[in-house]
Amino acid sequence: MAKKKLLPLVDFNAPVILSLFFVSLLILALNNYSNSMVNRLLACYYSRWSDGIMYLRLFTHVLAHQNLSHFAGNYLLILVIGPMLEEKYGGANLIMMMVITAGITGLTHVIFFRNIALIGASGLVFMMILLASFTNTREGRLPITVLLVGFLYIGNEVIRGLLTSDNISQLSHIIGGVCGAGFGFKIHKIKARS
Repeated sequence: MAKKKLLPLVDFNAPVILSLFFVSLLILALNNYSNSMVNRLLACYYSRWSDGIMYLRLFTHVLAHQNLSHFAGNYLLILVIGPMLEEKYGGANLIMMMVITAGITGLTHVIFFRNIALIGASGLVFMMILLASFTNTREGRLPITVLLVGFLYIGNEVIRGLLTSDNISQLSHIIGGVCGAGFGFKIHKIKARS
């Protein structure tokens, strides 16, 4: 006897991305009901190098968001780009790229911004944006779209970081974009022709 689907018109099309979304949404809800205790637990900040939980926070900061607007801003892009990347590169590879990006972003943050807490998935968003620009790359060729996306997204963050003082971590955006470009180059083995 064939299994009946509960919702036959709905497809759990990107399990990694959807799981990340629902876990982050749950954390946002718990944070709202805990007077921000959940974000304090998951946020990335320097405590001391001997503090084991600090190393966990290098990765968990991407699950926490300040409010619904912050969450929606990140996940609108993740939900648009992520399923395509998950289909192209596979769930396990995408998880590995997200973990590496979160770790590099978190470590850089605790080294340079010890007294400021980092939360949010915007580093992952920028990684995905740059990685997505590599999706139709032919070996040995660098698409102009990669250069334009990198210039516009990363260039904009450099300018914003120099000219504005806000609660947004432009460094996380830049690191995420650099990670995405690095993964794209590595995966597609783009080499300059002599």
